[in-house]
Amino acid sequence: MGINLSNFINSKSKNHKMIDFQDLDHLDGLSISTLSANLYKNKRDDLVMFYFREGANFASVYTKSKILSENIKWNLDQKAKKIFSLIVNTKNANSFTGDQGYKSMQRIAESASRELTDKQKQDEDTPRNIKPKNIIFGCTGTIGEIFPVEKIISQIPGLVNNIKYTQNKLIWMKAALGIMTTDTKPKIAMDECYIGKTLIKIYGIAKGSGMIHPNLATTLGYIFTDADLSNDILKKLLKKNIESTFNAISCDGDTSTNDMVSIFSTGKSKHLKIKGINDNQLKNFDQSLNKVLLNLAKRVVADGEGASKFISINIKDAKTEIDAKKIAFSIGNSPLVKTAIYGEDPNWGRVIMAIGKSQAAIKINKLAIKFGKINIVQDGKLHPSYNEEETAEYMKNTDIEINVRVGTGNKNFTAYTMDFTKKYIEINADYRS
Repeated sequence: MGINLSNFINSKSKNHKMIDFQDLDHLDGLSISTLSANLYKNKRDDLVMFYFREGANFASVYTKSKILSENIKWNLDQKAKKIFSLIVNTKNANSFTGDQGYKSMQRIAESASRELTDKQKQDEDTPRNIKPKNIIFGCTGTIGEIFPVEKIISQIPGLVNNIKYTQNKLIWMKAALGIMTTDTKPKIAMDECYIGKTLIKIYGIAKGSGMIHPNLATTLGYIFTDADLSNDILKKLLKKNIESTFNAISCDGDTSTNDMVSIFSTGKSKHLKIKGINDNQLKNFDQSLNKVLLNLAKRVVADGEGASKFISINIKDAKTEIDAKKIAFSIGNSPLVKTAIYGEDPNWGRVIMAIGKSQAAIKINKLAIKFGKINIVQDGKLHPSYNEEETAEYMKNTDIEINVRVGTGNKNFTAYTMDFTKKYIEINADYRS
């Protein structure tokens, strides 16, 4: 896995909470394969296949960018009720590639569907005929470069031949490493819950480090469960939970052309039938799904390009949730706030600036600001107990909390971001070299 494994092992991140990896194991109905299509100068896994032997129900949310990558267009055009494979490549975003990029998706889907149909004939008692529309794609990397379709197609037979029917932590780690670009560490998460008396697994992987700002789903995130849930229920669950997770993060304020978060349900757990999203039996699953999505989203922020600090921005008592979100991201996306936090400078005036420019409704005489538990502003004035030295000492932490009480209502929102460092500039200045 070359550069990714090296980056992972040698990472100097101090955010230890984010480098604890859970033990993902086997999930019935899912198989995984990874290999190198030589898309990078240094040999590493850059092509990952997730294969659903009996098909999977699924739902996705995609970027709201007005410029969509060709793989997103392909995914949106397919109207299949079940997906048999998700194929993810890195190094090339397949964005702004026009007909060449879209037809590449078609050619790869045709190749993969033939190979997987043959795999079905070899391994299944009742083989299924897998069609190109049963294949969807995730692409990540540089925008505007010709899509390397020949390199990828040449590896499809090997990818199918390399399918592992039983997963373990290593295989999940290889998959998470295989979809990384400028990430320095893989992002995996899991939770378990019950539907009725049946134990359910929810596993997830993600990638994202730069070009991260929520506008539906600001990275690549893939969730897998053995629950038996319809496409409609999965769609509603995903849209509901994305707002407080992947739509609550930002690294640099830039929304990608390739954003997607998908959930796949293999249906292998035989639990009580779920009739709708309001079914009381679904409550635990809903909560566990949120945990997995939030875990992955936080890992994306913690591994933001060049990040040295993980920042939580808690907005309380705003007039509307929209206002709370505006204020949170006005603070979180401010280069001045982010560079001050990198410099460990308790420059709370920059937070004041960011609140003001958000255009959200505020009441100055009720405004309160804290860094962690340290009072800075109260009732729209500098708190009488404010201590600059104490606050400067707090800024040395790797986890920073900015707490703002607006005083115009009772709506809240929490956003997560990272600081801007010199390393951020180096990474993006050298991105294509």
